[in-house]
Amino acid sequence: MHDAPYDQDIDSGGDTFPVSGTTPRLSWKPPSDAARPVAYEVECTVDGEACPAVTTAVGGHRFLPWPWAALTSGQRVAWRVRALGGDDGDRDSPWSRWHAFEAGLLAADWKARWISPAETGDPGYGRRPAYVLSARFEARAGVRSARLYATALGVYEAYVNGERAGTAELSPGATSYDRTLHAQASDVADALRQGGNRIEIVLSDGWYRGQVGAFRLPAGWGTVTGARAELHIVYEDGARQIVHTDGTWTSTESAITRADLMNGQTTDFRLRPGAGRPVLVDQVAAPAVGWSPAPPVRVVESRPAHSVVPLEDGRWIADFGQNASGWIALGDLGPAGTRTVVDYGEHLGPDGDLTTAHLDSARPGQAPIPFVQRDEAVSGGCGETFEPRQTVHGFRYARLHRDGAPLDPASLVMRVVHSDLRRTGTFACGHDDLDRLHEIAEWSFRGNAVDVPTDCPTRERLAWTGDYQVFAPTATRLYDVLGFSRKWLRSVRDDQLPDGRIANFSPDGRRIKHHLDDQFAMMTGSAGWGDAVVAVPWELYESYGDREILAENWNAMVRWVEWALTTARTARHPTRIERSPEPLAHEQYLWDGSFHWGEWTEPKEKAADGTSIDPVKDNPVAWFTADKGEVGTAFLYRSTSTLARVARVLDRTEDVDRYAVLAERVRDAWRTEFLSPDGRTSGDTQAGYVRALSLGLVPGELREAAAARLVELIRAVGTHLGTGFLATGDLLPVLADTGHAEVAYELLLQRTPPSWLYMLDRGATTIWEEWEGVDATGAAHESLNHYSKGAVVRFLHTHTLGLRQTPGSIAWESFEVAPVPHPSVPWARGTHESPQGTIAVEWRTVGAELTVTVDVPPATTARVVFPDGTTVEHLPPGTFSTTRRVEKAG
Repeated sequence: MHDAPYDQDIDSGGDTFPVSGTTPRLSWKPPSDAARPVAYEVECTVDGEACPAVTTAVGGHRFLPWPWAALTSGQRVAWRVRALGGDDGDRDSPWSRWHAFEAGLLAADWKARWISPAETGDPGYGRRPAYVLSARFEARAGVRSARLYATALGVYEAYVNGERAGTAELSPGATSYDRTLHAQASDVADALRQGGNRIEIVLSDGWYRGQVGAFRLPAGWGTVTGARAELHIVYEDGARQIVHTDGTWTSTESAITRADLMNGQTTDFRLRPGAGRPVLVDQVAAPAVGWSPAPPVRVVESRPAHSVVPLEDGRWIADFGQNASGWIALGDLGPAGTRTVVDYGEHLGPDGDLTTAHLDSARPGQAPIPFVQRDEAVSGGCGETFEPRQTVHGFRYARLHRDGAPLDPASLVMRVVHSDLRRTGTFACGHDDLDRLHEIAEWSFRGNAVDVPTDCPTRERLAWTGDYQVFAPTATRLYDVLGFSRKWLRSVRDDQLPDGRIANFSPDGRRIKHHLDDQFAMMTGSAGWGDAVVAVPWELYESYGDREILAENWNAMVRWVEWALTTARTARHPTRIERSPEPLAHEQYLWDGSFHWGEWTEPKEKAADGTSIDPVKDNPVAWFTADKGEVGTAFLYRSTSTLARVARVLDRTEDVDRYAVLAERVRDAWRTEFLSPDGRTSGDTQAGYVRALSLGLVPGELREAAAARLVELIRAVGTHLGTGFLATGDLLPVLADTGHAEVAYELLLQRTPPSWLYMLDRGATTIWEEWEGVDATGAAHESLNHYSKGAVVRFLHTHTLGLRQTPGSIAWESFEVAPVPHPSVPWARGTHESPQGTIAVEWRTVGAELTVTVDVPPATTARVVFPDGTTVEHLPPGTFSTTRRVEKAG
């Protein structure tokens, strides 16, 4: 082998350098010229001392368990790897580059105390200021290294002598703070100076104590914010110095007079720090500090305004051309005392002014809660730049208001802020609208990946389990989401209710697990939402080959499935009680007697005047009590059968047998209750057929009839989709896989609502929550950045491009290319950065000929499946190209 292994990594995050716990796992990609799986030799140094080299098993390049002594706090590691040639005469590969990381400050070694600001009154959540916690210390010359370890209950930024530590935003991130808290490590050596130094922590409410959710309720994690930090300095002569938070620190209100993640931030640059007051010590309870497996939140892009249009009364509308998450940086604040007010939103009204009424929230019988995202800056007259980093917004437009002073449009910049996910998938094709659809779906996910997978970056900003369950199979095709998802799943486990139910969203600032008498607790435990605790780990395992993701979620999966099975056995829907006072034999496996959200956000029917009929708002009681057993039982089957597969991977033989048998009984009960002998489902909806076909609930002899009925329902509404939240992502694959690819493309290319391209035609730059998020009159409805319906772009990868994993494969060890061409799409190309290496696919049609080109990475098997069903098997690593005649594409 002439090429070295590459793309080394550990299973942990970090800001400017990777930071791990005691036993990180090592991964890398095989040499590009490795013809088969090989063994590897790994060398490592810890604090400059060599460790014994280790040899892996053949194919052992993913998640190698740490093979040396457990790391201790602050130890610095460098490692490299080479492939071994084996007994066939192939020579060893060159060594990889050295990969460096270091262990964080471990929980047992923290000496710092928790400190809290001495608050001067409480103006209430959403209106509290940010505080500066600070201390002075002496440092001498000859600093070799300086690491600042910090965390907070709240959102913080740290500074040393006025220089910001690190590049991460919104630290320490969103977790379930009663059980999980992450710290950050920064290199601050260049900020130190000989003599007097000052360290500061700017602290605000953040996710810990600020507003959460559509109704702007305060998070329930705690009533007092806090920070904890240690600065470890090592000098050239080996001497060490530690500066840490304790009772000698002082606190004062900052120039940030208001800071809330949802409401926004106000900064008065005229204010100067007052006399510091002693901090409060050990006033908070916090879990042991850990280190996140996820990449940090960062400013990942800066976008100038596309246009800045003046309105009357000193107001301007800035259009940044893209709905995204973040904030604006404003460099022109005017003379001292000038106040600039910035309101953020997704939509403009017919008068060209910003409108956010579509994001207002209302409960039945209560006045709407106005949606507000507002930042304010008061100039100090010293050329300051306003960049509100103690908040985050979802927006495309910003309305700026300023009395008197003019505004320089060139000083406006959108900062796009979200988790710094590494792209792993690309797609392009010969249809501009499909490329644009792919782009807006990516933007929608990016805008909802601010440390956790939220539903929208505006109204709620909650990491709903159902949304990510729907989108995870698409996310794994676009970005490396393993660490991001693993971190979120920790919160899902942290928030699990005592009886096994999964919270609707995690982190759960409402802490429903401690408020079981709350009305919202009655709406917790829904099929398609709680099932995320099973579905997401399994998707991650299949995509990345990480067995540990299954092991660490196993207990939570079991508790969830067992709760659902028990509920199916003990609770019945009233309609079945009316049918038979005593349950029929199969009913013990019907999950119909507890709350389910159901399909959710299906296209709304229209009233005589053309307005949409909302079944939830118009008749909430009827919606709440409706029989959703078809949905519940279908997902119970999926989760139970998936649990059997997880048990097999984890070598839990008894559990394999138990859950496989239970899955069969649930499937048979679903068929008995909801499927007729002619292949029709009792609900007879598009979503019901998609679900039944995609989950394998319909027996083989009835699949053709069920698929035909699905097509009939689609044609009956003018070839429009009728699916909602749960089934939309599977709609097109089900059609294509059952012989109806033409119908799938007709839906994909449909331009009238409900459809994806209608969104494009109405100017969408992200995916909408409602199919008619902007109606024919130009009025907006609900969120305009809700990523779940963007799951359709997975079809572009798996069917249009044709790249999919072989059934039973993990980590892309085996894949197939089975393009589904259409006359409107003459070519497609794409890549996937798999754990084995880069897969590249391109196909083109010229006349009746289809040419397919595939790049197969090392130690991988592949095949090509042509539209007529013929195949080319056992493609070797390297580039393969072939041309076949295709009589009829699509």
